[in-house]
Amino acid sequence: MLSFLNYLISGISLGSIYAIIALGYTMVYGIAKMLNFAHGDFIMVGGYAIFTCMITLGMNPFVSILIAMGVCLLIGVGTEKIAYKPLREAGSPLAVLITAIGVSYLLENLALLIFGSNPKSFTSVVSWSGLTLAGGQLRIQGVTIVTIVVSLAVLLVLQWFVHGTREGQAMLAVSQDRGAATLMGINVNHTITLTFAIGSALAAVAGALLCSAYPTLTPYTGAMPGIKAFVAAVLGGIGSIPGAMIGGIVLGVIEILARTYISSQLSDAIVFGILVVVLLVKPTGILGKNIQEKV
Repeated sequence: MLSFLNYLISGISLGSIYAIIALGYTMVYGIAKMLNFAHGDFIMVGGYAIFTCMITLGMNPFVSILIAMGVCLLIGVGTEKIAYKPLREAGSPLAVLITAIGVSYLLENLALLIFGSNPKSFTSVVSWSGLTLAGGQLRIQGVTIVTIVVSLAVLLVLQWFVHGTREGQAMLAVSQDRGAATLMGINVNHTITLTFAIGSALAAVAGALLCSAYPTLTPYTGAMPGIKAFVAAVLGGIGSIPGAMIGGIVLGVIEILARTYISSQLSDAIVFGILVVVLLVKPTGILGKNIQEKV
């Protein structure tokens, strides 16, 4: 029973990382109506930024994370303005999707050129060893607890921001009707850029937590977690912030339990099988809403 509980906590921790990444997907899709498949590589960029600040420059972990958030924010905003915005305004969603994939390959190859292909040993940003419960039979690592707490804090802050601030209300308006939002005086391009900035900064946080829990960093570190986070966003209901959190945690728990009790080789197949089932049974996800368009 205790071992199952330990696996469950590990799954919630992994799912919390997926949830933070999925929030970037779901916000961008909900507002810009596009999928930024380069989002997973921002995790890798954040990881390398933290690694450089902590190991090479000897900076404090917290300061390193803040710098990584700034780096990812600048790259995210720059990518949106230079690569996505012209195609988005031209009404070419397929071209935007292809460009996003191209940006993903560009970031990975730049990382290969700068840092090489050899894996880097990542030093955890969480120095707390954690808790020992049940007479020493149940041990919860500090990074696991911090990951869960941070993901919940991010969810609460985002919910407050979207529903309690003027910029957040603008995001809601753009997500519901971009044309009407423009007529009401909302700067749609500014709102979309702000959404990219928030999502990219969150990717750096996810990178710090992911590399702390699984301390190996390569140019492809963010690729698979990014794809799984997209599955989590679809599972929870893409466009829904609480849905991204629920989808991430559910997916993380399923992956850890499948890896433990079924097969480590089949765990990824099970995760992607869930995407197929969700698309067939409930395409809108757990918290997604059906939108009926009047003709």
